[in-house]
Amino acid sequence: MYSQTKIAIPIFQEKCGEVIEVARDCIDKGADILEFRIDALKNPDISEIRNTIEEINFPMIATNRISTEGGSFKGTEEERINILYECCDLADYVDIELQSDDEYIAKIHETGVKTIVSYHDFEKTPDLNEIMYIVEKEHEMGDIAKVAFMPQDLEDTLTVLAVLSHCENTIAISMGDLGSYTRVMASKFDSPITFAAGTDVTAPGQIDIETMKALLNMDLNIMEE
Repeated sequence: MYSQTKIAIPIFQEKCGEVIEVARDCIDKGADILEFRIDALKNPDISEIRNTIEEINFPMIATNRISTEGGSFKGTEEERINILYECCDLADYVDIELQSDDEYIAKIHETGVKTIVSYHDFEKTPDLNEIMYIVEKEHEMGDIAKVAFMPQDLEDTLTVLAVLSHCENTIAISMGDLGSYTRVMASKFDSPITFAAGTDVTAPGQIDIETMKALLNMDLNIMEE
């Protein structure tokens, strides 16, 4: 029995040349998917971004994270979305935040790319009903729902696991050291993707790829016994 959960590694670099270099290292370490954090680029150029994705030639999530959810993009909202739109024919997934205008989310989704509609809160974990409402809205607008919250206590991390137990095609993460175990447990609930760290740590509590793979393999070995 093997987990269907894919391990994604974010790449957060200022230059496309560095993105390619880090991508090769992450692939060597066993990533299933790479997340190209386009918002990290110092001078984002659409042609260069497209060439980078083509040169890496590996399953890719294109993400241009909005500043209010931990991103670094400095341009206008229209520019941010346009860059994502131009990646739709090359990326396997595009991550776009739920707080983006509905028309922008629809524009991305209508290209046919698999859309991850995401929501991040780096301060708290809402109650289960509120999270379920967020996930439901995300599923209405895209293919995969993603929520990530900061826990204040262990109960908050269990709330996130409860979301995974109720929802298909959902990525649910409890951040920080307290919630890091939820990234491993995601495979138990057939979450499509979990996130680990390669060269770059882009969220609190990310586990490095080597440890993540070891934990998942150890778990599978125990199940086989």
